Amino acid sequence: MQIEPGKLLAQIQNPQDLRKFDKDKLVQICDELRQFIIDHVSVYGGHFGAGLGVVELTVALHYVLKTPDDQLVWDVGHQAYGHKILTGRREIFHTNRVYKGLSGFPKIKESEYDAFGVGHSSTSISAALGMAMASKYKGEKHRQHVAVIGDGALTGGMAFEAMNHAGVSDTNLLIILNDNCMSIDPNVGALKDYLTDITTSHTYNKVKDEVWHLLGKISKFGFSAQDVVSKVEGAIKSALLKQSNLFESLNLRYFGPIDGHDVNHLVEVLNDMKDIPGPKILHCVTVKGKGYGPAERDQTKWHAPGKFDKITGEIAKKITTGPQAPKYQDVFGHTLVELAKKNEKIVGVTPAMPSGSSMNIMMKAFPDRSFDVGIAEQHAVTFSAGLATQGLKPFCNIYSTFMQRAYDQVIHDVCLQDLPVVFCLDRAGFAGADGPTHHGAYDLAFFRCLPNMVVSAPMNEEELRNLMYSASLYEGPYSIRYPRGQGVMLDWKKELRAVPLGQGRIIKEGEELAILTIGHIGNYAKDATGMLKAEGLNPAHYDMRFVKPLDGALLHEIFGKFKKVITVEDGCLMGGFGSAVLEWMVDHGYHSEVKRLGIPDEVIEHGEQIQLHRECGFDPEGIAKAVREMMGITYAKR
Repeated sequence: MQIEPGKLLAQIQNPQDLRKFDKDKLVQICDELRQFIIDHVSVYGGHFGAGLGVVELTVALHYVLKTPDDQLVWDVGHQAYGHKILTGRREIFHTNRVYKGLSGFPKIKESEYDAFGVGHSSTSISAALGMAMASKYKGEKHRQHVAVIGDGALTGGMAFEAMNHAGVSDTNLLIILNDNCMSIDPNVGALKDYLTDITTSHTYNKVKDEVWHLLGKISKFGFSAQDVVSKVEGAIKSALLKQSNLFESLNLRYFGPIDGHDVNHLVEVLNDMKDIPGPKILHCVTVKGKGYGPAERDQTKWHAPGKFDKITGEIAKKITTGPQAPKYQDVFGHTLVELAKKNEKIVGVTPAMPSGSSMNIMMKAFPDRSFDVGIAEQHAVTFSAGLATQGLKPFCNIYSTFMQRAYDQVIHDVCLQDLPVVFCLDRAGFAGADGPTHHGAYDLAFFRCLPNMVVSAPMNEEELRNLMYSASLYEGPYSIRYPRGQGVMLDWKKELRAVPLGQGRIIKEGEELAILTIGHIGNYAKDATGMLKAEGLNPAHYDMRFVKPLDGALLHEIFGKFKKVITVEDGCLMGGFGSAVLEWMVDHGYHSEVKRLGIPDEVIEHGEQIQLHRECGFDPEGIAKAVREMMGITYAKR
């Protein structure tokens, strides 16, 4: 289905075309851009509310800046759909987040207008500051450098590190704070309250326009007058707010708050700010989901709703036949509550993903034992370590891709002290349409090398429950990884049983060749052995459950019996499960032929999970093909 743009938007292939329009056309362009996003996402799916909330800001930025020479960095990138549409990708935007199509996030290789590749939060200020410093070093005084960061992403420690540096950088850097009180879930913490104080301070807002007027005319004064105005501005801001302005304290010139949906005022302000030297921050107040009623009313639900009826607001449901297995994340949430009822020491921790991880189930049942710490993975891990020192049992739920951001804390604060923190790594393996910034490809490799760390993965929902129960009894660091999406069991809520540490299990007896799997991907191996049985092949299948410690007794049995072995994992081949098995084989003097299936040492782009599994050769047919090849059998698929 071809989505037709409005008559003005249809004339815009790039920002140069946008700048040809008179300013009085910008409101209509914003309306058409917002409608195009609504039309597109309703038909094709994708991220929604964040993009609607920055339509006016996106248009104003490209209208005022000379992009791509002026450099614009979006934090995370959920909100960059309008940016992509205005920068030469409107006609192919229907391929957004589709296999082999446009990335759902800004990406350097995709467009010269994407100044920096993003996907994880809180990186924009650091990146833009680096660009600004480079321009200063090269004498490129004309270039503007802008970082657009949300109030949710601002809770990440990296953003504060960057602002601390920016305040003494003397660079042409503008930070735009897109303040909508939301990330995916509502924002939490003292920073949210502080920003609310700024936006609701009537006295401050009464005089800020006069201060702004002075600052907008700075270029007409000499340095001494500029210095006076700066000091007067700082004194007024400090006096009017209950406490010293956080951003001013970091030597960032603070302007705002202003209405982030008034495109004409945004253009005036941005034009004025181009003439103000040094690092500065513009505080824009916006509404996530702006312009589409249902998205404004339920901002979490409409962050990425999938396909929907734009007239009724009804979100399309997946067509299913019969009962469906639950999502792994929901099994985690319900099981955690079940365990918490049995053990009062259990607490839950998540860095700003209560709904995505289903920690919200625990938060509802035990609000005093559940903690959303904001977009702050490093803090989440060390906070969990602190809880553990006092005899509590924290279950720290972090997406696999975001666990990378707290690796030092896992090593230094948990593993070296051998503290009983349970890491539940959601979205392990391929994340699907979110692509390489969100794939959980590396956790098996980077966790198995850590002293004291247990590394496990369940093949199904029952195994997830049992591993969580086992972890609750274990006095040391313990990780459990599981994928995005549905499991395989309808009758999943069975009695909890402890899994002996490092013990695998046999799924199917066989001959000549053994398939060793870890985690949910073992279900593909079950499908593959079913295919092969019809061809007269009978490989054995073992679910190892643990990458560390490996089941030595089971491996002795396997390598003593089989001269051909295939390992399968939904993780990186470099240093992962297959590597662990090979190391064990060599260390114990076996000489079997081993083939490893998993994610190769390259960046795998976005697509549906099964498409990416097929691309990497470990979908059911890929596993069956590997078996045939090792057995020396040529097979022509009918």
